[in-house]
Amino acid sequence: MSEQHTQEVSGGWLPPAAPDPPARRPTPFGEPRRPWWRRAGGGLIATLVVIGAKLKTLLLLLPKIKVLTTSGSMIVSVGAYALIWGWKFAVGFVALLFIHEMGHVIALRREGVEASAPVFIPFLGAVVWAKSLGGNALAEARVGLAGPILGTIGAAACLPIAAATGSDLWQALAFTGFFLNLFNLLPVTPLDGGRAMAALAPWMWFVGLGAIVVLAFAFPNPIILIIAVVGAFDVYGRWTRRRRGGDEARSYYAVRGRDRALVGLVYLALIAVLVVGMDATHLQRTI
Repeated sequence: MSEQHTQEVSGGWLPPAAPDPPARRPTPFGEPRRPWWRRAGGGLIATLVVIGAKLKTLLLLLPKIKVLTTSGSMIVSVGAYALIWGWKFAVGFVALLFIHEMGHVIALRREGVEASAPVFIPFLGAVVWAKSLGGNALAEARVGLAGPILGTIGAAACLPIAAATGSDLWQALAFTGFFLNLFNLLPVTPLDGGRAMAALAPWMWFVGLGAIVVLAFAFPNPIILIIAVVGAFDVYGRWTRRRRGGDEARSYYAVRGRDRALVGLVYLALIAVLVVGMDATHLQRTI
């Protein structure tokens, strides 16, 4: 009996012994390889560190990105206008737009308002972003007129170059600059003339809006149509706020007679200079 029992025990009645655990594969450096979850965790931490470093670099580069936005939009605009007028005129045209918009930027910053650098939109011009146009209608008028003032100087600077070189290109640029600044003096918002009317005579917004509507019918094009639509909404909103705004609105539009006269003088003088400049630089075209 005892021999049979021994054989049965040795023959497999007891469960087999558990196999030895597999040995971890060593790393190339001879160390045991870590479990996969630890390896993944380490990689995740490293990735987060890299992303954090990239974000920090991005924050440091934000001021440069704004510059790239301005220069990049200028390049795109030059390319768009070059398809129609050639690259030389396109470069000069965008430069004149830049000078005009920098007039607004300088005036805004003189009023203590933070303003962006100009951003260019092909076939629509350029825009400057700011939280406000100043604390009152007089400040708004100064900001509005600063663009045509500096833009007129920029256009006039083309005249001596045209005289010295005898180039029609520079004369055409001068004429175009004078025309654009004169168009911007139409007394309706969002054009610069409408900003001046905030301090001079707000009721002139309706006169300017009527002129834009006439132009839209006489010379239909998308730009004038956009200005007419935006101007209609803006004039209605401004007039409504002015009538219903109470003391705050009255304070905003309260301008001393001397300041109102000065705004009117600058406005009319600009129109006169620009009309004379356009007449002097007009080139007769033949088809």
